[in-house]
Amino acid sequence: MTAEQTVVVVGAGHVAAALVKAARRRGFAGPLVILGDEPTGPYQRPMLSKERLAGAGESGLWLLDPQWCAANDVTLRTGSPVERVDAATSSVLLADGGSIPADLVVLATGGRPRQLPGVEGDRIHTIRTLADSDRLRERLAPGRRIGVLGAGFLGTEVAAAAVGRGAEVVVFDVAPVILARGVGADIGTAVQALHAGKGVQFRLGQGIESVRATADGVTVTTAAGAETVDDLVVCIGIEPNTEVAVRSGLVVGNGVEVDAECRTSVPTVFAAGDVAAHDHPRYGRLRVEHVDVAQQQAAAIGKTIAGRPTTFADPHWFWTDQYDINIQGLGLGGIRPDDRMVARGDLSALDGTVFWLRGGLLVAAATVERGEDVSVARELIDLEIPVRAEQLADEGVELDELLDSEEVNA
Repeated sequence: MTAEQTVVVVGAGHVAAALVKAARRRGFAGPLVILGDEPTGPYQRPMLSKERLAGAGESGLWLLDPQWCAANDVTLRTGSPVERVDAATSSVLLADGGSIPADLVVLATGGRPRQLPGVEGDRIHTIRTLADSDRLRERLAPGRRIGVLGAGFLGTEVAAAAVGRGAEVVVFDVAPVILARGVGADIGTAVQALHAGKGVQFRLGQGIESVRATADGVTVTTAAGAETVDDLVVCIGIEPNTEVAVRSGLVVGNGVEVDAECRTSVPTVFAAGDVAAHDHPRYGRLRVEHVDVAQQQAAAIGKTIAGRPTTFADPHWFWTDQYDINIQGLGLGGIRPDDRMVARGDLSALDGTVFWLRGGLLVAAATVERGEDVSVARELIDLEIPVRAEQLADEGVELDELLDSEEVNA
């Protein structure tokens, strides 16, 4: 690769912001162009279900400063949806018929919220864009009853924000325990009790039979009966935006398939973030929907285009803040059913960590209010230091002392 190649990023989110910064910091001198279909530049998407819903202003919201872009030859074009990438002519074709020359392309088209078929209207909400968050925030007020469909990370963050603004909240999910699919039943149970103590109502373990939206409210029917809310927030995951990739002739499965360096089936096209099904050196092919993964993949691509080929091989990390509680997870996408789970601390008191072991090696961890445990877990995983379940469970054993083990598979 030469320093004067033009790189075009399709999608103006976390991937775009992280990539252009990484490329410039490592000496890449060619033009960088970001194409976004929203009317704004890159912003902090995690804030949409937290600070933005709570009523915070724009402090910390924007990811790219216009002055920095101007000084670093970064062109940001908003409101510019892309039709496809034409690798044969080295160009990106726009939906309006225009085209942009591109030696290298990074697809960062993200995803879109899954919808309830046939259910729409002013009282139905999803959270993916700044406009989505601002529209919902206007509805979160005392005297209003807000329904949340889906008790994963996004749904529980929305519930916490709604309660904080004085609204009544009821959460629906087919799972019997919130967050269990993400961080395990022990942490999920403790966080569920926290929400319940704040007044959140739960309707769990029941499938949704129907959702009916009218001008007066939204009625959700389960096997246990029907309930009516003023607004319903649908938080049932996202679908990757692969349309540009398909029209460009790229290999697509559960997302755009990329290798360890985030390169697609066309060598001059990369993909990262929510849309990328990444061939992770440790966990195999996964599509992970967490902002840190998007940023780390983008940073790896930035190094590669600057002449230092780099793979993204770190354990996937995520966090969620709910009320004044911080929850983190590491490597959870790689857990297998037969991995051994080990608990440390008092999870019921929202102060502990769950580890997963395989063959004497740590493979994953989830923690509540113990971020330092995740920092140690990251090194234990990276260095492949053998540990025993008894050591992890024993509060008398300092976790960082396990890093000094002589049995390191460096």
